[in-house]
Amino acid sequence: MAVTETTEKVALIQSDAVTFGLIMAVLGLIFYTASRGEGFWHKFYKHIPALLLCYFIPGALNTLGFFEKSSADNIYHIASRYLLPASLFLLTLSIDFKKIFGLGWRAVAMFFAGTVGVIIGGPLAVLLFAFVAPEWVGITDQAVPKGEEIWAGLATVAGSWIGGGANQASMQVLYEVSDTLFGTMAVMDVLVAEIWMVALLFMIKKSDSIDKWMKADNSSIEELKVTVEKYTRENERIASFEDYKMILGLAFAVVGVAHLAGIYFPEWILGSVEKGSTAYKIFDNIGFGSAFFWIIIASTVLALIMSQTKLRQIEHAGSTKIGTVFIYILVASIGMKMDLTKIFDHYQVFFIGLVWMMIHVIILFVVAKLIKAPYFFIAVGSKANIGGAASAPVVAAAFHPSLAPVGVLLAILGYAVGSVGAIATAIMMRAVVGG
Repeated sequence: MAVTETTEKVALIQSDAVTFGLIMAVLGLIFYTASRGEGFWHKFYKHIPALLLCYFIPGALNTLGFFEKSSADNIYHIASRYLLPASLFLLTLSIDFKKIFGLGWRAVAMFFAGTVGVIIGGPLAVLLFAFVAPEWVGITDQAVPKGEEIWAGLATVAGSWIGGGANQASMQVLYEVSDTLFGTMAVMDVLVAEIWMVALLFMIKKSDSIDKWMKADNSSIEELKVTVEKYTRENERIASFEDYKMILGLAFAVVGVAHLAGIYFPEWILGSVEKGSTAYKIFDNIGFGSAFFWIIIASTVLALIMSQTKLRQIEHAGSTKIGTVFIYILVASIGMKMDLTKIFDHYQVFFIGLVWMMIHVIILFVVAKLIKAPYFFIAVGSKANIGGAASAPVVAAAFHPSLAPVGVLLAILGYAVGSVGAIATAIMMRAVVGG
């Protein structure tokens, strides 16, 4: 009689606390090496973004069986439900509409041209491939499993390209995107964005010729240099203990209120219409029935309201830096759930991403030509969307170091519209594939 034995893979680490400690050590090591100003690591991080390692080193540890799935799930739950809304609040709180509009209408117009390029570029790219290769966008005779829908995965890219990591993670949770598909989208996001980044930096050398072709007036950029340098000098300060307590207390108080919205709003909204009706289906497809949808919306709206008060001044003590720390913990927790052996199961999304980016770029240059915007606003407006606060200042500083905060200001605007823009993109992409 044959005896069948089943051996279950046992993780090397079986404690949530030890697993979390390992992941935090990995993040610390990544950013220690990324901060090196010269040598091997400096050259390494010129080509490999630190953010990508924050996904893939935890993913590699998971693939090699370092920790339990339950540990990854528990850490991810804390990061996505508490640290994510806190980070979204802190990043959006620093928005200063007066300063943003002080950049001039062309700067703001180019930012929103980039946003529109992402919002309509995604559905147009999906529409193109719906005709050319329908199976690539999930149009098949068989039902696509929940979490594997290409349109939902692309929604996470829209969140990243309009806003940033917080908006990207929000879309993953909202549309229940599988960890493997999310990992593929993260690779596509970085790869396509970096190709465009190289092109942008190359064209900076030709910016005078581009401005001449645009018939653009770049005298306003010189005025911006003086204004931004003065503002930074007058407001930056070293954070105190009281500042940190204020930042964390305010952030997690808002998280609590946002969770209240997540408890009551879905029931109230969906309860106001008849189940099964057209209105019910529309509300449910948008996400009105999701608690997480309201957590994200409430965090963003409360931040926008408070940004018009003196509470915004905690940014000078480094609130956005704390928000960014939360984002990287979340990124690592997402990476912990990835199986790297399946990362290229959806290789076709790279082609979709390239077409999507081309549409974004075409819209930017058409609008810039129409309004005679200088290349500086094209480059920074695009990267404030596509790269966010991480790369928009880099592009701005390539023109002049004092202009780096201009990139930050526009990128912060992206955090405010990122989730709403990504949801709009997702709805249109879903409609294209008939989901």
